[in-house]
Amino acid sequence: MNSYFHAQSCARKWGGTPEDYLPIHEFIDSSKQILGDVRHRALYHHTAGVFLAERIFGKTITVGRKKIPVRLIAERHIIEDLGWLPSPADYLKDTPIATWMGGKQTKTVPLSTLTLTPGEKS
Repeated sequence: MNSYFHAQSCARKWGGTPEDYLPIHEFIDSSKQILGDVRHRALYHHTAGVFLAERIFGKTITVGRKKIPVRLIAERHIIEDLGWLPSPADYLKDTPIATWMGGKQTKTVPLSTLTLTPGEKS
């Protein structure tokens, strides 16, 4: 779902306008800048993403005279998208462990990348 539609959903539930909620929803969906498919959700669509949103936006936002917990807004976004609230471990449990994840690895580069002299442009 688009961030604006999430914001409309919050406005229906807690009052105010979609613009009151939009920055939180845009943050949760900002991972679309990195990866343009559903895998983007692995970055913020989980319990740790909820707490990160709270650290960024504060414990509550004020809408009219009401204080709305940021955690509830972020959780609602994720549940609307996924139907439940996963943890980061849920995303990672089936991820294969690659050799590079274990620590420093020496990489070799082709000699063709070493042919430029200092200051020379390709």
